[in-house]
Amino acid sequence: MVAQTRTANTTQKKLSFNEKLVGKNLGTDALLKKLKALHTELAGLDQEIVDVNSLSSVRTQLIHTSLLLHKERGVKAYVACCLADLLRLYAPDAPYTVTELRDIFQFFFRQLSAGLKSTESTYYNEYFHLLESLSVVKSVVLVCDLPNAEELMIEVFRDFFALVRRDLAKKIELFIADILIALIDECQSLPSEVLEVIMGQFMDKNARMDQPAYRLAVQICNTTADKLQRHVCQYFTDIIITNSRDLQSESDFEEIRTAHELVKQLARSCPSLLHSVIPQLEEELRVEEVQVRLIVTQTLGEMFGDKGGSDLIRKYPSTWSVWLMRKGDKAALVRLKLVESARGLVLNLPEHRETIEDVLRLKLLDPDDKVRAAVCKVYSQIDYETALHHVSTSQLRAVAGRGMDKKHTVRVEALNAIGKLYALAYPEIENGDPSAIEHFSWIPNQVFHIANVTLESKPAAEQVIADHIFPFPSLPNVASTSTSKNIEVDEVAWMDRLLNVMQYLDDTAINAVLSMSGVKVNRPTAYEHFLQTCIQNNGGVIDEDEEAVKRKLGSIIRHLSKHFPDPHKATEDLQAFAKANENRLYKLLKTCMDLQSDLKSIVKASNEFLRRVEQSHESILSTMTIFLRRCTLRILNQSSISPLLKRLQKSSSSSVASPMTKHVHQLLTYVSKHCPALHKAHIGELTKAIADEKNTMLVELGMQALAAVVRTDESLPSLDRRTVDRIMKFALGENARVAKFASRLLASLKGCHEQCKNIIESVAQRLPDAEPEVLVAHTALLVQMARFRSEAFEHRSDDIMAFLVKKLLLSPSQDDDGDMDVDNDWVNDDDIPPILRARIQALKVCRNRCLAHASSPNAIDIATPALKMFTTLTQHSGSFKVDARDSPSIKSRMRLQAAISLLHLSTIEAYATVINPHFVWLAVTVQDPCYHVRMIFLTKLISLLSPRKLPPRFNTVPFLTVLDPEDDIRNRATAYVSLANRTLPPAARVEYLEMIFIRLLHLLAHHPDFSIAHENLQDMAKYVEFYLDQIISSENISLLYHLAMKAKTVRDAESHTYSEHLYAMSELAQELIKARAQARSWALQSFPGKVKLPSDIFRSLPNPEAAVKILKTVYLPQETIEWLAEAAKPHKTAATTAVKEKRREAREARERSPQGAKRKASRLRVNGAAK
Repeated sequence: MVAQTRTANTTQKKLSFNEKLVGKNLGTDALLKKLKALHTELAGLDQEIVDVNSLSSVRTQLIHTSLLLHKERGVKAYVACCLADLLRLYAPDAPYTVTELRDIFQFFFRQLSAGLKSTESTYYNEYFHLLESLSVVKSVVLVCDLPNAEELMIEVFRDFFALVRRDLAKKIELFIADILIALIDECQSLPSEVLEVIMGQFMDKNARMDQPAYRLAVQICNTTADKLQRHVCQYFTDIIITNSRDLQSESDFEEIRTAHELVKQLARSCPSLLHSVIPQLEEELRVEEVQVRLIVTQTLGEMFGDKGGSDLIRKYPSTWSVWLMRKGDKAALVRLKLVESARGLVLNLPEHRETIEDVLRLKLLDPDDKVRAAVCKVYSQIDYETALHHVSTSQLRAVAGRGMDKKHTVRVEALNAIGKLYALAYPEIENGDPSAIEHFSWIPNQVFHIANVTLESKPAAEQVIADHIFPFPSLPNVASTSTSKNIEVDEVAWMDRLLNVMQYLDDTAINAVLSMSGVKVNRPTAYEHFLQTCIQNNGGVIDEDEEAVKRKLGSIIRHLSKHFPDPHKATEDLQAFAKANENRLYKLLKTCMDLQSDLKSIVKASNEFLRRVEQSHESILSTMTIFLRRCTLRILNQSSISPLLKRLQKSSSSSVASPMTKHVHQLLTYVSKHCPALHKAHIGELTKAIADEKNTMLVELGMQALAAVVRTDESLPSLDRRTVDRIMKFALGENARVAKFASRLLASLKGCHEQCKNIIESVAQRLPDAEPEVLVAHTALLVQMARFRSEAFEHRSDDIMAFLVKKLLLSPSQDDDGDMDVDNDWVNDDDIPPILRARIQALKVCRNRCLAHASSPNAIDIATPALKMFTTLTQHSGSFKVDARDSPSIKSRMRLQAAISLLHLSTIEAYATVINPHFVWLAVTVQDPCYHVRMIFLTKLISLLSPRKLPPRFNTVPFLTVLDPEDDIRNRATAYVSLANRTLPPAARVEYLEMIFIRLLHLLAHHPDFSIAHENLQDMAKYVEFYLDQIISSENISLLYHLAMKAKTVRDAESHTYSEHLYAMSELAQELIKARAQARSWALQSFPGKVKLPSDIFRSLPNPEAAVKILKTVYLPQETIEWLAEAAKPHKTAATTAVKEKRREAREARERSPQGAKRKASRLRVNGAAK
């Protein structure tokens, strides 16, 4: 108890009050009056000068039971105040016995509990005085000397914590804190119940500093930390030991979990209490019991990740290190808990960034998918500033890499994380912030690459693209329809976002954007067919052709569901949607699919569609969300055209080099090529655009768009005379691209036959004297006229074709010998010299003329010279003569154009028959020494194979890419074959992918590099293995083996030598198929059906004796037979081994070669030594 020194020399002051406080005839009012007077006098006395002897009378009377137990609250309030004053005046010695003191303090605390409930209480000031006295004088410490001190302390703490919850005045809270702190400081031993009362304030998960009881507990703990440390540690230890003896049920762990929650709360508010507890937690990290490790890992993780985490790590570095070691815990749940705590670490521990990133990067490769997903989720929960300043770009790229994880949940979390961060960063990227651009602008590029890699990753990537990269503009919630009609959507900002994103995309990603836009699809789409069939199905109530409608609906659903993440669920959900038969949903879907719907209509219809589906058919929402996303023009639609044209109008013709202008050009060109109907609502704008002669790019794109829309929609009104004259002027101009589209537009317009004839006449006269640049423009015009106005072209075709062939194509190259560079085998589009460009256009004229006359009786007569010219160019590497000294770059361009022309002409059955004898030379273009020739040829081939425009035999060509030194060519071919194999109907799959096996063997037998030598046959085996890798299955192995066998029952149509090659390939294929069957435990049964071999490449054997002789003869060398037998043992095929070896060598070569350089095929044609 605080004592004050009495001054001996000062005159002592006596208490003047001498009235009786106890008596039978004393009324309550009189007693109150006396007590009030006494309290007033006692409160005014100074401890240093009071004569304590004068206090004896009142000292004895005040503890009389009639006063302490008086019915009147006021009496007890004043008695309590007077007693408190007496204790102050007598300090440091109490004037009462131990028993009396116990009763007094119990009396005090009862009064305080009852009297401080509200400031409105009648005697609130007296209770306030009592509390203040106990706090200031510290007379309460006398409690610690009483025999039952512990019981009284427990009562005090319980009462005061209950009292403080009433949200009392701040001063009262401070007085209570002083009293309780004094009790803890002075007590000999702290009762465990008192500690439990204090700790109980931290147990509430929602405890906050604005809660008085929690605030009081925090103040007490921080002030008495030195004394409480040992007690808190013992308290925590007792809980752990008590509950760790027999850990059987979840309830046993609940107490341990609660104790750790308490530690976590203490760390947040009173970290100094935990000096001895943290090392104990460190030991828990090492225990065998998984649940305990789980709890302590989570607890420490949240503590380290809190705002005071840095101090904690500085004070307990050993605990931090041991906690980090849990990243390798044998229990996946423990590793998961560590990772889940990482968000706080990333946010609050920037100085430990490298350590945290190392741990998380390691956990991105954790064997458990939940751990990998949790790491990705951490980065979806951080804000933009944290990601920018405290997360490295390499770490974000590592997270993005998990977008190709084998587990769906990981892919979703990874893509969602980087998508959210990009959405947060986009405003800064748009404003040109260099840090934001460097840190986040690569994200869309990565997402589009991931979407392209596998079908498994595509749905998650599509979702992120729709939500975060190209989100729809949001519409405010409006109650009335009339108001909603006036809502505007910012189409310019929406379009600018696409252009801004495209600035940071590479060619592959841009192609993915265009592909995902839904612009380039055959219409009506499968989604439109589904909707139409749903309407016909009418929920199952069908008026006519019931079986046909149901069969069609089932077929479409099967086709669509193949492309969903869960095909089985997609099938059920699409059937449920059809069964629901809600006309409003059908109408909304129609709006979303309609090419003439603007952005606002699409956004409103999409939102309403999803809202209605969620309300009435929630179980199918996920499937219908994907369906809606894929059937809607979300990226490019009718509303895109105006903003794109306006961007071009603002830019001058000199801004072609601007990346954004290039992307505008790319988008408008793409729309014109693949979905010109989007231009229909903008005919007026496009007509105005072609009048701006100063803006060449705008004129070019306007012409292209008008030509495309006029050709596809005959219902459009005719253009005025002035516009037609302008088009004719541009068609005869010097700009090749403008002339190309102007002539195409003119050829497509109704009633312009005379104008077309006049233009052809004019060009025919100008050709001989035309300068190179003008010659390019005129040949570009002729390409269009030959295709779309053949009757006008034929008016002067003799003169034109004579000039193009004799004067242009067959004239010697103008390149000097000194300019020829054997390593420079390609010239980029922008660098093609005008004469070469004109020669390429001349080849296109020849091709288009053939296509225009495809249905005429004399088609073959017209086409024969052109076909001969094209085949000559493919066979002579791009020259018309074997010994021509043309530049390699010219030859590569010429043979590429010839090969592509042959592909186009092969789509016409009559021409395909003529081309067929030269098929081998056309096919091996895919193995051209020049990378660009191979890639462009393969791309064009696939674009014609996908819609099945080419004969089935052309499907053999992609299999010739297996030895290509560039991954992207092999990958593109593999992707096409894989997609075709997965999506073709069964009958078409047999025709286009399985029956062609015999043609592949024939093609390889005719291959320019084929020989019976063992080394060569090893190469041939790789082609067959590549085919088998993609196509063979347990269902078709019998057919493929049968086809391989049948190759020895016929002879080649050309020569005996090729027959022997074919028989060797037959034996090789049989052995490889048998090895495959053995390795996969497939039954190799006889094919039950009959197969008719193609008569264009095979002939029957002359007699049975020849057949027997061929069957008995072995055409493979002994060395090859032994090699096949060895390779078949563990089915690690020689072909597979050789391909891996070749790729390893190619990798090493690439590392040695200049960065970015594309490699030539290692043979003249076929990736081997030049012949």
